[in-house]
Amino acid sequence: MSSYSTPWILESSDEPTSTGVPHGKLGMWVFLASEVMLFGSLISSYIVLRLGSPLFIVPSHEMLSVPVAFVNTLVLIVSSVTMVLALASIQQDNPKGMIWYLAATIACGLIFLTVKCWEYPHKWHEGITISSGLYGSFYFTMTGLHGIHVLGGVLFNLYILVRGLKGHWSPRRCERVEYAGIYWHFVDLVWVVLFPLLYLL
Repeated sequence: MSSYSTPWILESSDEPTSTGVPHGKLGMWVFLASEVMLFGSLISSYIVLRLGSPLFIVPSHEMLSVPVAFVNTLVLIVSSVTMVLALASIQQDNPKGMIWYLAATIACGLIFLTVKCWEYPHKWHEGITISSGLYGSFYFTMTGLHGIHVLGGVLFNLYILVRGLKGHWSPRRCERVEYAGIYWHFVDLVWVVLFPLLYLL
């Protein structure tokens, strides 16, 4: 019987490397290591300038819309939970569960991006722009970069969702679901760091 007629019994094609880690997972961790350096350099620069520059003026909490950002943070935390449940579902041979939880994860990501699209014009109206000062420059650079990563995660999960609807994922072929989860948790973790830095402290 051809592999096309039995998509649910295919063995994983992601063979381990000499390190014992599958190629896909190793590639994802290497990619995320570069992302850690990118966000780490921005965050460390923000902290150094905020603590050491007299020109670094932080707007008031009212101008920053802290409650809105807090709700957005909760949305991303919920999306991490649904991502975990999506992987657990396919590992337990429950493709329908994976599809529903992935759809919930995608929805949370889109809600987050929609709120940011509302928040940016609000910041501009309050006088916080990318050229208004050090805070504005860091705020729009870091949140904009993070937003691009959220969009990338949404597209990755959408790809998996479409493939799942076509019956291409099984407990033996769930490695890409796992990799999408690793990426999504990283994106959420970055926001958990950015939220207190940019909104609370």
